[in-house]
Order: sequence, then C-alpha cells, then structure tokens
Amino acid sequence: MKKGSTPTFLFTMLDEGGERSHSHGLKREVLCAQAQSLGMPIIFRAASWDDYETAFLDGLSEIRAANVSAGVFGDIDLDDHRRWVERVCGSMGMAAEEPLWKGRRRDLLREFMASGFQATIVAVKDGVISPDYLGRVLDMRVVQEFEYLGIDPSGEAGEYHTVVTDGPLFREPVAICPVARTLKDGYWFLTVNVSPQHS
Repeated sequence: MKKGSTPTFLFTMLDEGGERSHSHGLKREVLCAQAQSLGMPIIFRAASWDDYETAFLDGLSEIRAANVSAGVFGDIDLDDHRRWVERVCGSMGMAAEEPLWKGRRRDLLREFMASGFQATIVAVKDGVISPDYLGRVLDMRVVQEFEYLGIDPSGEAGEYHTVVTDGPLFREPVAICPVARTLKDGYWFLTVNVSPQHS
C-alpha cells in the first residue's frame, strides 16, 4: 500500500472440512471478522495438504478473473516457499510480491509493533514452544524470550503462528476470546471466538 498498490481480496486456505485455516487453526468467523474490519472481501478454498495446490490455483483463478495482477506474501527467507508462490502465481499470469524478503527479523517485528498492529499467538509447535504462550500478545518482551530460548522470533519456520486483530488498516479492533487448547499434528492450537461485543 505504501508503494501505491490497492489490496483487493484476502485469500485464505481452509482445512478439508472448510471450517478452520491451515496452519493457524482459525475459525472462519474470525477470518470474516478480520476481513470486515479491513473492508475487503475474503475468498476461501478448502483442501487437504494433498490437494492444497489444486485448490489454491482454483482460488487464484477467481482472483485473476477480477484483474488482480499480483499476490502478496509474507515470507522472509524461505526459498522453497518463495519459489512455490512465484510458480503458482506465474501460472496464472500474476506476480508474487514479497515485501518482507531478506528483512532483519527484529527490524520487521519492531516496525510491525510500532505501526500499531497487534497480534496474538494462537499456535505453537509442540516441543519447541510451551503452550503457555498461547493467547499472549506478540510484543518485544516475547521476542526477547524467544531469542533467549533460541527460537526464531518471527516464527519463519513455523515455530508459532498469530492472529492479527488490530492495526492502522483495521476500521476497528477484532475482539477475540480464548475457548480451548488442543494438540493436533504436532502443534498446540488456541481456539478463539469473536467476542460478543465485536460488531
């Protein structure tokens, strides 16, 4: 956006049941609340990991049909994932933009927080990060704790995942409340609901 681009859609891949996002385990209602606050339509596709790419390409085809020229991704230095997004976007005649690429982790996190964004930890890798971190707001204290423990503070290799609920792009904060912790496929997930006071 700072470079003059206009975001048009949000695109989220759900698990095969179509109820929760892959990797983060977020309910569809939370994702829809984010999209509403950001003032953007959200496109969903559901898939298992086995047919993930096929479903992803189907979603991209819908987005491309609306004359969208590029997808924006948040990779920092995962070469394999960058090659994948460049390949799938390229197959649809789209560019793959990576604005965080090769940025210094601490600098990116400080910029994120200083800009006023707020993120809550909703998934942690079992045996790498304690499930006690679930529900904690990602701040510089948490970053320092992760660095002390030898954990990538940006979670680039999937050490943890967050949900962003506020920031300068949001019309209003998305209020969430924790419901339960579950262990699945080597990750602890925090299920969160949209709080009743969120309209």
